[in-house]
Amino acid sequence: MKLSWPAWPRTPWGKATSGQWRYALRNSLAMALALWVAFYLQLDQPTWALTSAAVVSFPTVGGVISKSLGRIAGSLLGAAASILIAGHCLNDPWLFTLVIAAWIGGCTFVSNHYQNNVSYAFALAGYTAAIIAFSTVNITDTQDIWNLAQARVCEVITGILCGGLMMMILPSTSDGSTLLTSLRTLHTRLLEHAAMLWQPEVSPRIRTSHEGVISQILTLNLLRIQAFWSHYRFRRQNRTINFLLHQQLTLTSVISSVRRMLLNWPSPPENLPAILERLLTQLAQPHSTPYELAKTLHALAPAGDADFRHRALWLRLHHFCRLYLQSERWLRRVETAGPVTTLSPPATRRLARHTDSYEAAYNGLRTFLCIVIGCAYWITTQWDAGSAGLTLVAISCVLYSSTPSPINSITTLLKAMVLLSVSTYLIKFGLMVQIGDLWVFSCFLLPVLITMQLVKLQNARYAALWGQLIVFSGSFLSIANPPEYDYQAFINDSLAKLAGVMLAGLAFQVLKPSSDKRKSRRLIRALRRDFIDQLNARPQRSQSDFESLIYHRISQLNQGKDEVSRIWLLRWGVVLLNCAQVVWQLRDWQTRSDPLAAVRDRSLYHLKGIMTERGVNHAALTESLNELQRMCDALARHPDPAARDLAGVIWRLASSLSQLQQAVPAPDSAMLKPA
Repeated sequence: MKLSWPAWPRTPWGKATSGQWRYALRNSLAMALALWVAFYLQLDQPTWALTSAAVVSFPTVGGVISKSLGRIAGSLLGAAASILIAGHCLNDPWLFTLVIAAWIGGCTFVSNHYQNNVSYAFALAGYTAAIIAFSTVNITDTQDIWNLAQARVCEVITGILCGGLMMMILPSTSDGSTLLTSLRTLHTRLLEHAAMLWQPEVSPRIRTSHEGVISQILTLNLLRIQAFWSHYRFRRQNRTINFLLHQQLTLTSVISSVRRMLLNWPSPPENLPAILERLLTQLAQPHSTPYELAKTLHALAPAGDADFRHRALWLRLHHFCRLYLQSERWLRRVETAGPVTTLSPPATRRLARHTDSYEAAYNGLRTFLCIVIGCAYWITTQWDAGSAGLTLVAISCVLYSSTPSPINSITTLLKAMVLLSVSTYLIKFGLMVQIGDLWVFSCFLLPVLITMQLVKLQNARYAALWGQLIVFSGSFLSIANPPEYDYQAFINDSLAKLAGVMLAGLAFQVLKPSSDKRKSRRLIRALRRDFIDQLNARPQRSQSDFESLIYHRISQLNQGKDEVSRIWLLRWGVVLLNCAQVVWQLRDWQTRSDPLAAVRDRSLYHLKGIMTERGVNHAALTESLNELQRMCDALARHPDPAARDLAGVIWRLASSLSQLQQAVPAPDSAMLKPA
């Protein structure tokens, strides 16, 4: 058997693009530089600086800045907590156990409650306190606790500063350019989504497309936050971009409501499909004008005695075109805005977010129990490497509690721990014992890091594994000055880290995260509760806030494996959102004191009692639908054109409510599924 080296184009270095080379070089140089600076400053554990530089190796400038700020804030908070906990509780091991477990569990709870920098900062605060506090159990002088905490924070900041320096020297693509390109792509995709939904057939592609559009809009909100930190130009346009995201959510809702009207219209005009296709084609043109769209809509204009459904659809299409052109104008202004240009969009709040308090508390409790069990074993056995194992327990429980599949993440981390244990043993006791200078070791370390970074980028399937190998490589090498080569301590420490990861995995297996079915039940109950609030005379949330909150809740199961739960959560959200849109339109309908206003008020009154947090009241629903239909028939014969407009709005409400007729009238909310 003859072995041969692979051809250059098939190697990680030959396959790498210029962008991949830039990313790999930037992050590898940052890690090597952080290690050198930490040695130069004679910090206690220089490898923590290397690890910190690896953690903030984000591909964009805004991501690096945002993540670095969160890491600094979390490290300072965690260090302060560790000083207080260790300084007051070390004399009593069980008191120390309960307090540190409560702190890490509380940080897990808060981290699950928020997103972005706040979530990341509290996650860091949790396991930074664990890293420092568990290392102080054998310290008798409180001054040493302060020195240790100070050293850890200095090492973290050193790694962050080195990562930021290399981002300035080898900058990546702009966050703002990515955001603007994604906004334009999504703006065009909305027309494709409308073309799909306005077809009469029902297919799984419709649900997939709807979920994809919602997920993309919410992902753009994360890009907006990164762009905010990357350049002051995008900080000036932050309000406009936030307004655009709200507009795109509203367009998604209007597209869905038009589909509901098309499906409930018994006899639409024959030319309707052709006009809809022409309308979408004109909107897709770069410089479509309201006049051209008005001419196309004129071909669909209802006659004076036309069916009120015809006029309702026509007005809804007018509204869609107006919204789309408005978004197009604001998007063009953002794309052409200069560094000092100031735009004044309508005031909008940030996209509403859903917080699952039950799941967050459950994750915090799991972390608390896991830390208590680990500390109890450590106290009982007096294991020398217990601090290393408890540190990995804390990191695993905090970081992976909010992931959709924590067991997969734990399994990946366990594989990385095994590979690092073997490879770093060979490197440390086979190579490093022969090296006396740091620059010689850096000449070996830098190509290895570059290769690992390239392999991570080129193998998406194993990217998480390679990322863990890069991040935790420093803690396994434990490079110090003077160097330490203790076989027994290394093996003991490695076994403790493996045991810590396995304990966290056992905790996730015993106290499993909520299944998609249970999450769907809680989310559907929350949807109903929010919809009931929308029926009040003065709801707590505005229409745009309610809309973004509904879509954020729908997105909670985008990565779920239970297809049925995802389907029914999406359907409930869309049905209630369509109903809420009509409620707001009725509430804002002409303010007048004639009998038509009384009919409007009566239609809103009939919505009371249909929905409860536990499900649908079918008796009240049937009575309300009959009454709404009677209103539509009476208003259709009214001589006032405004009455026919009101009949169209009430018909839209009845069409949306009719979806709820197929909900099963049972106390269990999971069984209440609208078609």
